[in-house]
Amino acid sequence: MARWEPDAPGRLTAAALDLFAEHGYERTSVADIAERAGVTERTFFRYFADKREVLFDSAHRLEDTVIAAIASSDGSTPLDVMVDAFVSTSELFDDRADFARRRALVIESHASLRERELLKLALLASGARRALCERGVAEPEAAVAAEVAVTVFKVAFGRWIDDASLPLADHVRGVTTSLRTGIQRPSSHPL
Repeated sequence: MARWEPDAPGRLTAAALDLFAEHGYERTSVADIAERAGVTERTFFRYFADKREVLFDSAHRLEDTVIAAIASSDGSTPLDVMVDAFVSTSELFDDRADFARRRALVIESHASLRERELLKLALLASGARRALCERGVAEPEAAVAAEVAVTVFKVAFGRWIDDASLPLADHVRGVTTSLRTGIQRPSSHPL
């Protein structure tokens, strides 16, 4: 095992994704991930609390970036502010489509990981709601805008994983347009 190589977290994440794909999430241990990455288990635990956090480590960066974007947005409505935040945040992902696709496959295959993903999205919506309130948006408008925008982002992210030929920001804008036109258009079917 090498004494030191750069980007241990990146190597651990890549090793984990490879091993999850090869052997399944349940049959992959922290020891397996560390060995594949060329580090010790102790090094693994310096970066990640457990093996599932390898898949969710960037959630705090996403939330921090969204909150900063909310604070600096010029949007005129709470939903515009949120869409601006997710459009600007989408740059974080554009060069990581393959990683995002592989990560989504692992998460989709395991119930506890799907639950964790939903928890991270709920925390993102909660943080966004607080950031909107700090901008002076009242409740429940802040909560509604945050929840709707996180759902828009989730749907756009899924579309982007399936078609990364367009930047994630374009998918966010497209889903937002679908939302706005769909809500305003009368339904041909009674509710």
